[in-house]
Amino acid sequence: METIAVSRVGDEGHIAHVELSRPKQGNAMSQKFFREFRKTFQGIARDSTVRAVVISAQGKYFSVGLDLKDQESPMGKQAQSEKDLARKIYEMNTDLLGLQDAFTAIERCPQPVIICLHGACIGGAIDMACAADIRYCSRDAWMCIKEVDIGLAADLGTLQRLHHTGINSSLARELCYTARKMDSQEALSCGFVSKCLPSREEAIKAAVATATSIASKSPIAVASTKVNLNYSRDHTVEESLRYMSTWNSGMLQSEDIMKAAMASIQKGAQPKFSNL
Repeated sequence: METIAVSRVGDEGHIAHVELSRPKQGNAMSQKFFREFRKTFQGIARDSTVRAVVISAQGKYFSVGLDLKDQESPMGKQAQSEKDLARKIYEMNTDLLGLQDAFTAIERCPQPVIICLHGACIGGAIDMACAADIRYCSRDAWMCIKEVDIGLAADLGTLQRLHHTGINSSLARELCYTARKMDSQEALSCGFVSKCLPSREEAIKAAVATATSIASKSPIAVASTKVNLNYSRDHTVEESLRYMSTWNSGMLQSEDIMKAAMASIQKGAQPKFSNL
């Protein structure tokens, strides 16, 4: 792949490390990037040997957002298209749904995803971060929902997910309406990130440590937890409890419960769980 690098980290190789790898372009998000990112996470979701995922970026910036020079972008295609207005709109809608799906793939992935932000995190970088399970950043990180400054509303997930990240509605709206910068300390204090580390390298190290802890747990328990956290975000408490009851009626048949119980009896023992 040209825009993303994927490797395995950890002693047992259960952690996938996904890196944005266009540092000379500020990790600008081209159409090729969106295709490769979606394909990567669809593959990870089907890989039972992966138990946690870390996302980071190479270079000075995490990402400067959408690649405005990309001729393949929906706006670039529209400018060159000779189709009538209805067909242009239909094509634009189809293209935007495809871009949204690239980041929704993070949520659909059964493994928890930890994202490490550093430097500039603009536009699409915030869309991506909002879809992650856990957000860390380095001290030099700053975030900006830039879209209103270029005449459009953020359309890849920020407006739908930001107010579910821990940020209060007032601040979320302020950031979206004004496109002002939010530095790492504000991001930490408002709950957008849960850890702020001195450097990019230390943020990645902390993320890998958290991913290692997650990878040591029952994959059935972790995946079930993610599914139900996401479901409860979009449903009432009563609906979510009913869904949980139905879900666990099946998942409680897992061998992992007995393995965990036996390990707790044998103090100091670490249970070994099968892959999903």
